[in-house]
Amino acid sequence: MVRMDLGLADRVFILTGASRGLGFATAQALVADGARVVISSRDERNVADAVAELGGPEHAAGVTADLADPGTPRELVDTATERFGRLDGALVSVGGPPRGTSAGLSDEQWRDAFETVFLGSVRAARTFASALPEGGAIALVLSTSAKSPLAGLGLSNGLRPGLAMVAKDMADEYAPRGVRVLSLLPGRIMTDRNRELFQASGDAATAAAEAAASVPMGRLGEPAEFGRVAAFLLSPAASYLTGLAVPVDGGALRSL
Repeated sequence: MVRMDLGLADRVFILTGASRGLGFATAQALVADGARVVISSRDERNVADAVAELGGPEHAAGVTADLADPGTPRELVDTATERFGRLDGALVSVGGPPRGTSAGLSDEQWRDAFETVFLGSVRAARTFASALPEGGAIALVLSTSAKSPLAGLGLSNGLRPGLAMVAKDMADEYAPRGVRVLSLLPGRIMTDRNRELFQASGDAATAAAEAAASVPMGRLGEPAEFGRVAAFLLSPAASYLTGLAVPVDGGALRSL
């Protein structure tokens, strides 16, 4: 039997919002297959702990930075090239915006979320794409809210569909250069973010059980299950995939 080689050995990837959660799970999957990573988040201690867990400076570099800062994407590109000598791809992930209905959120909340979740992601993808060689890939971590609204998450419902279409548009733009752009739509995966949402319901155990019951597979996903999918999509093994929005949701989305 021939073992499938993802072709990740010695490749270098940037992952934003990756000191924990889905970004960190993806970093783990990439490093396990021989890649090196540059991870970022806003919390210096979390970044340092994540770098250590990924195997230290030989395998990972950490940058404490906010994606809302226009200088962050270029800083991450420079870190990758200075530390590891190349850049082959990126995973763009930002934290989930605050809860609230679309009509119940203030102008300020919409503006703040747009600056970070939307414009921060677009700016990062644009900057990373400009630095990638042929064969490079970018994946945006969005949500199933890109296709179907989630109750009480108006900001996500409003911004994620637009980002999915931005990824599609960028896929067309960068395809002639051999750079791929995709988006990932995680469903109910047991991250700190989902734990916070369950706690906010007032009865975390019941909320988690109801969420699991709504998934055809009958359970919540594990971050590692997302990370392995993301690593594959960023790898040369997925070289003919671009412009896709890939759900990682246990079958929860009812659309094609």
